[in-house]
Amino acid sequence: MKDEANARIEEEAIIAMLMMRAKALGEKNAKDALSYEAKDSVEFSLAPPLAYYGQDEAGLQAWFDTWEGPIGGEVRDAKLTAGEDVAFWSGLMHMTGTKTDGAEVDLWFRQTLGLVKQDGRWLVAHQHASVPFAMDGSGRALLDLKP
Repeated sequence: MKDEANARIEEEAIIAMLMMRAKALGEKNAKDALSYEAKDSVEFSLAPPLAYYGQDEAGLQAWFDTWEGPIGGEVRDAKLTAGEDVAFWSGLMHMTGTKTDGAEVDLWFRQTLGLVKQDGRWLVAHQHASVPFAMDGSGRALLDLKP
């Protein structure tokens, strides 16, 4: 029973951290958003290049600055699997908002997070975001899919 209680406490801590991180991302606060990531994190983002290593506050803030107002979102089909000091989270993410050029964003994508517990805190150590692509040889990203 104690193990189940401890597991639930860890899951609640992870969910609380992810909610605070999501708030910082939505509010376009790069410094706060990165405070929930490991210093040596790895990110496979929707944007080039193929991989980002470590934290890039200036780069994240520059991307935030391409948005007019807050970045909206929701999560579907979230799943969390937590161990003692490693956890995995996955879900479907919905990103909405308006870019500074007036373009409206309404995008569903897949996200997987690898988390580690360091010095008593859960942090994002690995992130992977993706969209499916057409398997007809065109390589076209399928940006209009919805759950």
